[in-house]
Amino acid sequence: MLSRSLTALVRDLRLRRGRERRGLTLAEGIRLVEEALAAGIAIRHVLASPGLEATPRGRSLQAALAGAGHRLEPVSEKVFETLAATEQPQGVLAVIELPRWTLEQIRPGPAAPVLVLDGVQDPGNVGTMIRTAFGLGAAGVVALPGTAELANPKTLRATMGGAFRLPAVVMEEVGFRAWTEKLGVRVLLAQAGQGLPKPRLAVPIALVLGNEGAGIRPSLSSWAHGTIGIPLRAGAESLNVAVAAGILLYQVTRE
Repeated sequence: MLSRSLTALVRDLRLRRGRERRGLTLAEGIRLVEEALAAGIAIRHVLASPGLEATPRGRSLQAALAGAGHRLEPVSEKVFETLAATEQPQGVLAVIELPRWTLEQIRPGPAAPVLVLDGVQDPGNVGTMIRTAFGLGAAGVVALPGTAELANPKTLRATMGGAFRLPAVVMEEVGFRAWTEKLGVRVLLAQAGQGLPKPRLAVPIALVLGNEGAGIRPSLSSWAHGTIGIPLRAGAESLNVAVAAGILLYQVTRE
């Protein structure tokens, strides 16, 4: 039977204040727990329902976790459904400690940009952007104020493991500006529309994408080095921010 203390821990980690207080979060689903194990993420607890044994992949994960020394806490399907956040739980939920990334671990280069999220509020979009940034070779991610919490379980699920391997830090605009100036990073603001100039990409760049509704904060525009964009056909106002990030990252990493 699952202990009350572990049940309380999982429920507490559903809340942002709980995650911030404990320095832990939740990884749910076979793929995400596989990625956490493969990346060497600190796994504190693993809850498993009978549903985990329903598929070969689930049984393989169960064996891999046991082989790595992790004890699986058995949970009934009924109880697991009350703890899971997904509509169709896969029978595994892990309490994990995310890497404590630092700015020093982000090393931008001409083909390894920094993706900067300015007030991107949807956790799914943030996670997808981290996943895309990792896949396309970005050096790291910077989250400015107003951006969805990086440790949010929904964000983590959308990263598909990218958050376990790509450095991502949260910081204020002042610190971000000082860091870019110190490293000689060219800051480019993403925009949609015709006639946008094609930037020179022979130096490290930071690609800034803003809130889909409010856009990029005006203070950034006052000191950024330029813009980068995706020309759209007449009548198309904008793209989903995660889609735009993928297109722009592909552009700047393939120049």
